[in-house]
Amino acid sequence: MPGYGQQGAAANDVKPCFNHDGLGAIISASRSIMLAYKNEKYNRRGEDYFAESACNAAIAMRDDLRRILDKK
Repeated sequence: MPGYGQQGAAANDVKPCFNHDGLGAIISASRSIMLAYKNEKYNRRGEDYFAESACNAAIAMRDDLRRILDKK
């Protein structure tokens, strides 16, 4: 499976990797989080905000995964 984000996987693509209870999977998203500072969606204040942009991207990924895992 491709990694989540820049490698091409979306939440629906990784959903089958989880158990019925929403556990049992570790989803990779290295580039989409490391390079979030280049994306206006996550970097709202400029290139000096690498950590904040990475945090915003990780939270968005978490929320996206929670959204699809709540649909049972």
